[in-house]
Amino acid sequence: MNLYETTRGTGRTKVGLSAHHMGDDLVIRVYNQNAHIGAVAVGEYDHETGRVSTSVITRLGHKDDVVAQKAAYLIGKATKKPVCLIVGVHLDNVTQEEIAELLQNTDSLVNEFISRGCKV
Repeated sequence: MNLYETTRGTGRTKVGLSAHHMGDDLVIRVYNQNAHIGAVAVGEYDHETGRVSTSVITRLGHKDDVVAQKAAYLIGKATKKPVCLIVGVHLDNVTQEEIAELLQNTDSLVNEFISRGCKV
């Protein structure tokens, strides 16, 4: 099984992205040093309308759904294939600046993955 992995950021705001195929579909994990399952999103591309539908499950008390839904939509739109995002990023006593940096690092990882053709 081929695996694509990359990271962005340093210290507490370092985030990783890994992707692999499950058949023709993509399974992608976004995580930090406190990796866990915080939210799961599925993006499904509709070839008739050209639209992507996303469904999200979020664990109680977690906020990973924002990242999961956005990434599932963007990668589903780019690949025109089903994609499953598993996101778990956690920092104790996180600051607003760290949240902004985590979101920026995550966006950068997703955009890089898309720009390289979502190749695993």
